[in-house]
Amino acid sequence: MNGRTVLERFPAGGPRGSWPAEEFAQARRLEGMPAEVVMDLATDTFLVIVRSGEAAVDAVA
Repeated sequence: MNGRTVLERFPAGGPRGSWPAEEFAQARRLEGMPAEVVMDLATDTFLVIVRSGEAAVDAVA
């Protein structure tokens, strides 16, 4: 297991001036989820993820 949960995938070639992965991650952070954006070079996509250890800490708190 890689210790992360992928919430959503976004193609790297989004419209100019648009950051859909960052916007999605920000909305999840406003909900209290420690979401972050990482790049999957193999598939040329941005992934919005939550690391497993962080999700577990927030669920208990």
